[in-house]
Amino acid sequence: MRPSADSSFASVAARSDAIEEAYEFCLAYAAQGRRGDEGGPSGELRRLLERALAALDGLVAAAAAEFAAAPGDGEAAQAFLEVAKGDVAKAGAAIRLVLAREAISSQLIDNLNASIHLRALLTDLFLIDESLKAGRGA
Repeated sequence: MRPSADSSFASVAARSDAIEEAYEFCLAYAAQGRRGDEGGPSGELRRLLERALAALDGLVAAAAAEFAAAPGDGEAAQAFLEVAKGDVAKAGAAIRLVLAREAISSQLIDNLNASIHLRALLTDLFLIDESLKAGRGA
């Protein structure tokens, strides 16, 4: 994956924030019991999911660059980023499937939220973030 041209995603933290914001919005959307996009926040839902997809594009490359700048992470970081690369692809495919629907129900979003692929991605992001913080001595 190549770094995204979107300058708002200059760091792994900015990308993580966009993905987490979409996930949190999805949690609230799923609780609303919507059968489709009838009124309400569906435009915001689509915007946030599209932004999360944009954040995924280049995420692994951005993380690799940040790990390269941190002392002593080399081989271990690269091995984990290979795992994260697969999780990024799987979560992205799930998000694209949801976005391809004309109407997005709360049940569909609840299933996306429960997807092991999305949860794996979120856990990867937390692990990358904490590992980078530890590498910086934060």
